Amino acid sequence: MVDVLIIGAGPAGAVAAGLLAKHGYSVRVLERQKFPRFSIGESLLAQSIELIDLAGMLEPVMSAGFQFKNGAAFVRGSEYSEYNFADKSSPGPMSTFQVPRAEFDKVLADAASAMGADIRYEIEITAADFSGTPTLTGKDAAGQVERHEARFVLDASGFGRTLPRLLKLDRPANFPVRAALFTHIRDHIPAGEFDRQKIRVTIHPEQHDIWYWLIPFSDGRSSLGVVARDETLQAIKGSNEERLWTLVRQDPGLAGLLKAATPVNPVNELRGYAASVSSLHGPGFALLGNAAEFLDPVFSSGVTIALKSAHLAAAALHRQLSGRTVDWQAEFAEPLLAGVETFRGFVNTWYDGTLQDIFFYDKQHPKIRRMICSILAGYAWDGNNQYHGPTTEKRLRILREAIRA
Repeated sequence: MVDVLIIGAGPAGAVAAGLLAKHGYSVRVLERQKFPRFSIGESLLAQSIELIDLAGMLEPVMSAGFQFKNGAAFVRGSEYSEYNFADKSSPGPMSTFQVPRAEFDKVLADAASAMGADIRYEIEITAADFSGTPTLTGKDAAGQVERHEARFVLDASGFGRTLPRLLKLDRPANFPVRAALFTHIRDHIPAGEFDRQKIRVTIHPEQHDIWYWLIPFSDGRSSLGVVARDETLQAIKGSNEERLWTLVRQDPGLAGLLKAATPVNPVNELRGYAASVSSLHGPGFALLGNAAEFLDPVFSSGVTIALKSAHLAAAALHRQLSGRTVDWQAEFAEPLLAGVETFRGFVNTWYDGTLQDIFFYDKQHPKIRRMICSILAGYAWDGNNQYHGPTTEKRLRILREAIRA
């Protein structure tokens, strides 16, 4: 028996493991895959750097040679708008990285291991029992079944959503069903034609709820993807490769940038990715990152939410394992959801065009622009920002009406 079992060695699991191991707890991480492994969510936000630093993992990340990132660029036809994170209103780091997640996640996992966490790869969790001592049943790569007991379990399984699935905690997300096609390419974009220090978000010239990401890495590769309603993507015929490039060719600017691109990986598809749960915690467990809530990839919020949830959960669990009483709703769920609701407001207003109109308005008030830039940089928990929390969506709609007036 250990103090803490963590499901998943991605960013949330690795950071939670490192933080708890530093406090002297015995921590075992059970990861279904073998690292390094492919994952999306490759454009980090500046808030992530602060959270990585607080976990004591910044040095290996800084030494890994990842692509420097200083902001985000949005393109809609001939319109162009960029946000530089240095212009944000919130305190904290002003830059971050764009990372192949296979390498980035392994850097964090190795750092957690160096801090004392026991990480075991290729262990698939098949059952969970919280009727007494929290117990997970797992199966290793050879098919051997094993039981793991702990004082507490953190689920950081990402899109695997282990405990929501096993404990029937899933609930429908309040988003239309969307899907993404994505791959890695050698972009071969000539120097000067593209700001490699920013993610480029391109809006489809006719259907403004379709958008593309282009995330450059430091080695000449880029991550390329497109997001649309599921029925829109399924209506396009052909292989995943053919469907992705059919959509890319529909935007002349993006197609021109990528005219010399060559493939690195096959094109993958992810459908119905938005997820929610009935509760972020229960007796003996808590849910971190994408295992609990995943909104949409448009603002690259996934890793930031994952890291924030790891810090909140590790702090609450340290207090509990030290013998103090913890209100998990007040001390974990509610603080976490304040930032999630901020990002939710941005996602909702992105797809109905509200936020796009704000981005491309050329007379933005400098103070408002700085506050919006802070959210784009990941500072969604800054209570001094008027575009933070459950009123975010309402305030953004009021701002667009003022622009229209």
